[in-house]
Amino acid sequence: MTHGNGVELGLNTFGDLTVDEEGRKLSYAQVIRGIVEQAVLAEQVGVDSFGVGEHHRDDFAVSAPEIVLAAIAARTERIRVGTAVTVLSSDDPVRVFERFATLDAISRGRAEIILGRGSFTESFPLFGYDLKDYDQLFSEKAELMARLLTEGPVTWSGSVRPRLDNQQVFPKTESGRIRTWVGVGGTPESVVRAARLGFPVILGLLGGRPARFAPFVELFHRALEQAGHERLPAAVNSPGFVAETDDEAFETLWPYARATMDRIGAERGWPPLRREDFEYQVHEGSWYVGSPETVARKIARTITEVGVQRFDLKFSTGALPHPALLRTIELYGTEVIPRVRKLVAPDAP
Repeated sequence: MTHGNGVELGLNTFGDLTVDEEGRKLSYAQVIRGIVEQAVLAEQVGVDSFGVGEHHRDDFAVSAPEIVLAAIAARTERIRVGTAVTVLSSDDPVRVFERFATLDAISRGRAEIILGRGSFTESFPLFGYDLKDYDQLFSEKAELMARLLTEGPVTWSGSVRPRLDNQQVFPKTESGRIRTWVGVGGTPESVVRAARLGFPVILGLLGGRPARFAPFVELFHRALEQAGHERLPAAVNSPGFVAETDDEAFETLWPYARATMDRIGAERGWPPLRREDFEYQVHEGSWYVGSPETVARKIARTITEVGVQRFDLKFSTGALPHPALLRTIELYGTEVIPRVRKLVAPDAP
């Protein structure tokens, strides 16, 4: 849904394995059912879109997001349902199109795809791909995906899958187009590629001052123009957490953020997360943590400074308990979103 001022405000989750209020780890099945409940609440409180990530590792519950999204679609009527992200490099674009066209039918046109490389690489060996082909896999498959989305006969050849000769893919959608974005991590090459193929972009702002990403949005619009495409929206996606007060939000999130970043850091050779670094990301960087007023002001500032038309908050971090996630969704929808809309309105002071 696009509002009068053109700004969309969404939520997404990776389906982190979480705990109950007594600290007991929930099962994968409980987490998946909890995600459906979270999305239903998100619609009830006025959130525009709900995204579910795709991962193939033991700390996340969702490896087949389209099935979770179909369950969400069956229990909602308005909210957009999409991925965050679909790991296109290790998937087949034809099957991706077929699954999302089916989701689009179930949701009555609310499906959206966010294509990406993913932040983890477990899917490559799982599905028989070589990491040395990382760039070529995504580049060729994104090109094929762009052609499939036209919903006409497709002729394509490349090195990463069998060729297609005047091939039709079904089912067709009622609108004739599935809304599709490309998630980018902030390299000029990935921004230009998305523009060349005619995809809107979602920038993953995971660290540093948000304003430093404004040149990527400017580059995107220049590249669109050079490729002969119409102007398309750009968006940002960042982690965050909302509570009644700044202190409550910070102190609730800190231990879960530290555990999550330290676990990933141990795999990638990063040092442990220091509290002062976390404080910097919350106060100056790209984590949106605090009271509804604090978070709304920071989101509005990012939308204005970076020049985007959509903001998605990744509201789950590590083992944050399900009740805390429900509360942050409620505050985001009922208090943060109305504040942001007022702050970014054309006549706002």
